[in-house]
Amino acid sequence: MISGLLLNTLNSFSPCVRFHFVFALCSAGSLLCKLFTPAHNLFVLALTTKASIDCVLIGPRDDNYLNCYIHHVTQNGGLYKRPFNEGFEETPMLVAVLTYVGYGVLTLFGYLRDFLRHWRIEKCHHATEREEQKDFVSLYQDFENFYTRNLYMRIRDNWNRPICSVPGARVDIMERQSHDYNWSFKYTGNVIKDVINMGSYNYLGFARNTGPCQEAAAKVLEEYGVGVCSTRQEIGNLDKHEELEKLVASFLGVEAAMAYGMGFATNSMNIPALVSKGCLILSDELNHASLVLGARLSGATIRVFKHNNMQSLEKLLKDAIVYGQPRTRRPWKKILILVEGIYSMEGSIVRLPEVIALKKKYKAYLYLDEAHSIGALGPTGRGVVDYFGLDPEDVDIMMGTFTKSFGASGGYIGGKKALIDYLRTHSHSAVYATSLSPPVVEQIVTSMKCIMGQDGTTLGKECIQQLAENVKYFRRRLKSMGFIIYGNEDSPVVPLMLYMPAKIGAFGREMLKRNIGVVVVGFPATPIIESRARFCLSAAHTREMLDTALKEIDEVGDLLHLKYSRHRSVPLLDRPFDETTYEETED
Repeated sequence: MISGLLLNTLNSFSPCVRFHFVFALCSAGSLLCKLFTPAHNLFVLALTTKASIDCVLIGPRDDNYLNCYIHHVTQNGGLYKRPFNEGFEETPMLVAVLTYVGYGVLTLFGYLRDFLRHWRIEKCHHATEREEQKDFVSLYQDFENFYTRNLYMRIRDNWNRPICSVPGARVDIMERQSHDYNWSFKYTGNVIKDVINMGSYNYLGFARNTGPCQEAAAKVLEEYGVGVCSTRQEIGNLDKHEELEKLVASFLGVEAAMAYGMGFATNSMNIPALVSKGCLILSDELNHASLVLGARLSGATIRVFKHNNMQSLEKLLKDAIVYGQPRTRRPWKKILILVEGIYSMEGSIVRLPEVIALKKKYKAYLYLDEAHSIGALGPTGRGVVDYFGLDPEDVDIMMGTFTKSFGASGGYIGGKKALIDYLRTHSHSAVYATSLSPPVVEQIVTSMKCIMGQDGTTLGKECIQQLAENVKYFRRRLKSMGFIIYGNEDSPVVPLMLYMPAKIGAFGREMLKRNIGVVVVGFPATPIIESRARFCLSAAHTREMLDTALKEIDEVGDLLHLKYSRHRSVPLLDRPFDETTYEETED
């Protein structure tokens, strides 16, 4: 009766008040559970209202703490046509403290080793100036390289591992050894066979040396050769390039598209062609380096908003409209919002319906980078726009790459025909870069037609469905084991939190011993206390492969004590918001 009265009372409040009341109740329950016995713990409180926010608070089953898992389903006034489930579990306080201590110890020993190197007690391997150049301006910044030589070198063997096979679901890795603590490597001549590949961006499994894509590429190779040896504006514009761009435009649902030979350069060279001094760029704080570089090269003013935080973005938009440019207070020439479809380190998906609503409200332009989402999201594989069921015309500049879901290389820009015509003559990537290799173009065309169903088969659709099933299965199993997992439940990028610096190298080595190839990531690619292993799921992964990988991950997790989860997730929308912004400008 009390719970029914409580629900009726809460129904009269606004959705925001209801959600924060439930969140406060959860926090109070957590405190009470520490004071009283488990028998008094709140187990499940379900709050279902006519509001657009559903919260399920799940308490403990057999321990002394209330493990609050907040399942946040955002509907936001009808902007979302599907549930949007995304959570980031807080770093346990003890783990955070021990991580800082670990980095502190490594730093102290680094200074000690630098002292020994200075006095020739320890052999110095890093690059230094010659004695006769000591009066010159320093070429090698000693302090800037401190992290590389004293921390990175300890775990360098986890990166740059050479493979000698197709980068598919399984790979062969060339074995190597180091006798000078990872400063150099020597190959043993042995090959580690059939390593399960959990790190490549082969989302739909098109990175293979058999099948229709390989056959089509081989045929084009015989006819056109490998290289074009010219730019598109000179004599490097092939009929295959024209076919690719028409197909990309059709696939995206836009008027026109243009293909480029390098995904990174698609961002870094096109953004400066779109904005310049007197323009404002609003960039997500976790945007890829290519977006950051492009923004800096443009000369525009850059302001950074909190990751996927629409409050932060709207505040910057409001300030931009109200105050205009610094000093002069003139209106900005353009306001360009830069976001990604899937963020490759967090596994999160952009809140695109809200971004588009803000973009329309404040008359800004939207640049969407779909490098990781194109092919991997949506019922038809058309990316985050398809995933949310939105109109492609609401995105002004649609960017993506062919390096992941299509198993090739290069990138594209899609949008209005006027935009593409402008970029053909003003983009450095278009004017100066060599054209895409014909076999690569054919790989993209064949795989894209497969996804669209134009090859007369259902292979593309099956790959999309298989990837979605693998993602849900893998994420669910990892969470049930007790690992802290970041990101959206539909994202094929699955970050598993490691935190402590010593565990970065240990996890990568232990997994390779068990024939599982993984990618481990640490500072400065991530915040200093948020080191992680990043798994990338593929449609080529069978259930047997995933079960084998999960078994080994579970074993290594117990060995290294990585199961930190207490099932207390904090949805990104409800992370603390402050008004701090970062600005880069010549002014």
